[in-house]
Formats: sequence, C-alpha cells, structure tokens
Amino acid sequence: MNVKSIVSYNLNGIRAAMKKDLIGWVKTSGHDVYCFQETKAHPDQVDAALFEEIGYKGYWVSAEKKGYSGVAIFSKIEPDQVIYESGIELCDHEGRIIRADFGDTTLLNCYFPSGTTGEERQTIKYKFLDDMYDWVQELKKTRPKLIIVGDYNIAHTEKDIHNPKSKNSGFLPDERAWLTKWFESGFVDSFRFLNPEQIQYSWWTYRFGARKNNKGWRIDYQSVTENMKGDLKACQQLNDVHHSDHCPVLVEFK
Repeated sequence: MNVKSIVSYNLNGIRAAMKKDLIGWVKTSGHDVYCFQETKAHPDQVDAALFEEIGYKGYWVSAEKKGYSGVAIFSKIEPDQVIYESGIELCDHEGRIIRADFGDTTLLNCYFPSGTTGEERQTIKYKFLDDMYDWVQELKKTRPKLIIVGDYNIAHTEKDIHNPKSKNSGFLPDERAWLTKWFESGFVDSFRFLNPEQIQYSWWTYRFGARKNNKGWRIDYQSVTENMKGDLKACQQLNDVHHSDHCPVLVEFK
C-alpha cells in the first residue's frame, strides 16, 4: 500500500471546522489521507478548491437530510476506485460509509450512529452494528486487507472512558460486547495494539470544561485486519488539535 498516514477526524461540521483553519492544519500536517466524519454538508456547500489547492482531492457521501451526518475522504494519493454505496440502507440514506481502494488494501471511512437521543436511535444503532458486522465479514472474503477508521460511538473498555461507571449510550454492555466481538473476528485496535496501557481520549462533551480537564471518551478507532498489524508504525490521538468536540486520530504504516 502506498498510503503511509491516515487521519480520522469527526469534524462536527466541516464548514464550522474550516472557519477554524482546518485547511491550514491539513496543509501543515500534510498526511496522505484525511477521513472526515459528520461533515454535515453536501459537496456543493463547500469550496473544494481550497483542498485541491493544497493537493487533496475529495470524495463525499452525504446524508439525504441537509446538515446531518456525512463522510468524506480527502487524499493526495488517488485511489484505484471509490465506492459510494454500501448496500446497508441506513448508511446510504444517512451518509455513513465511503470506501476507497488503494491497491490490495481497502479503506472504509465510517460514522457509526449515536444512540444518545433516545430508545429509537439506540435500536437503530444496534441494527446498524449487526448489519455492519455481517457486511464487513462478507467484504473481507474478497478484500482481505481492510482499514476501517471513524467514529464508532463506542468506548470499548474502562481505559477508554474517564468515568467507567457510565451507563450512557456509547458505553452500554451490549455495545461494548459488540466491539469485543468485532476485534475477536480478525480486527486489531491499532491504538490499543501499539499502546496497551496508554490513556488517551478522542471526544469530550462541550459541557463542564470536559476537554480542559480531559474528561473524555475514546470512541474513534482505526481497525485493521490481523494481516496488517505488522505494518502498523504508530497510532495516536492528536489532542492538541481543536476544530471540533473530537480530536483527529493518526495511524501510520511502515
């Protein structure tokens, strides 16, 4: 694979992030691929030329609902192909998955649903998790080298949340059990594999001075198939970068 560095970043609105000099940060950091989630925009609402001027071509999947969800990949390395539909109905209506193939490696940029707004969305989240699991297991048969980055909206273990007594969506037993099943099915949590004891978070509520006091959750992941774990070089939350209530997460390959 000719991609050596991938950033995953929930922007909580790409237009808002661009007003906070997202373009300048991308230009300065200069990684190969940026996978953005929760873009909350359609391509015609963003000046893509600003990314193109610094060497990045954009590929978008947007939600049918305006100002909601959405994922995008900006890459300075041209993919062999980009696939904009997953076949998972919820994903395709809500703009939650985009796929880019680089040689024999497939990159999926994903924005998993949140269940924080109530029981209905929590039920939808569980349905998504089941559909996502089955779809990826099938995809793995023809594309055995997978990198699946994005906002999973689940903190996996007590190391991944500042308050392990939480009973909120995102740290529910069934959600955590799903993520355990996910990793046991042949995926590696890149950050935890390389940093088994390190405590870092990728999201903080805007309330209560949570980010200042580092009372956060690690809910943004870079899963790679077992056959790629030997290629991993580094994986870190970039906690000092501020465009969103999340921070970017960087994974690097040898």
